[in-house]
Amino acid sequence: MKKFWAAICAACLLITGCGGSEKPAEPANNVGKAKIGVITHLNASEIEYNELMTKLEKMYRPSKANISAEYKYFDKMNDMQLALESGQIDMLSTYKNVAEYMIQRSDNKEILPSERYLEDSFCFALRKGDTILQNELNKAIKDMTVDGTLSKLSKEYISELKEGAEPPAVPITKIDGAETIKVAVTGDLPPFDLTLPDGTPAGYSTAVLSEISKRIGKNIEIIDIDSAARASILSSKGADVVFWVSVPKDSTLLPDNIDQPEGIAISEPYYHDLITHVGLKK
Repeated sequence: MKKFWAAICAACLLITGCGGSEKPAEPANNVGKAKIGVITHLNASEIEYNELMTKLEKMYRPSKANISAEYKYFDKMNDMQLALESGQIDMLSTYKNVAEYMIQRSDNKEILPSERYLEDSFCFALRKGDTILQNELNKAIKDMTVDGTLSKLSKEYISELKEGAEPPAVPITKIDGAETIKVAVTGDLPPFDLTLPDGTPAGYSTAVLSEISKRIGKNIEIIDIDSAARASILSSKGADVVFWVSVPKDSTLLPDNIDQPEGIAISEPYYHDLITHVGLKK
């Protein structure tokens, strides 16, 4: 059984961008379809995403063509975890930092083995045409990369965060007389993007935004949204920037605009992370 699920997970991790509470019965002849939760992509429907995954399975792992997966979209990470707990899905796809945060707070989940991990880049999203703001963000990100600020923040708020600890909210200093931009955060990928129980955005997201505010000389107003609302809040002008959209680093496996709808521009990447899968312990 463990070999079967390891094979399923390895096949899925090879191609994906991003468990039942009862032990599932082993399909005959290792033929089965693992149900995998994934956060909704903005530029591919669930049907399109599954078609893409099926095509890639056949292309990149022909020997594993009888081990397939069915991907189910979720707008919220909490909903995806509840689906895992209730057996609606067999595993969930997320990022290494999120998976580690998750299993530190749960004694019944584990990171599943894989033959290979893929990696995504994280960028700000904003409306096409907002070139001045895009250039300001890109310059700040490049400078923060060169001077080590992004590396320092990712260590402090993600990789070297004390086990079990919650990353704090970081105050964003108000600049008198400066323009205010609205930045939407999901709080859906802790500790990378986190909302505390009292509703306060915290962690790496607020640390980066606090530094960005100082560097571009603009006030930042944070707005909390669901992951699936990232595109609509930009098109409706409810926000000027979204923290985050993901871009696959290997565009031969997934289209690089899978999370970037028409009309949305992206910044330089400010973070990278490996994709992994989490399941219930057997």
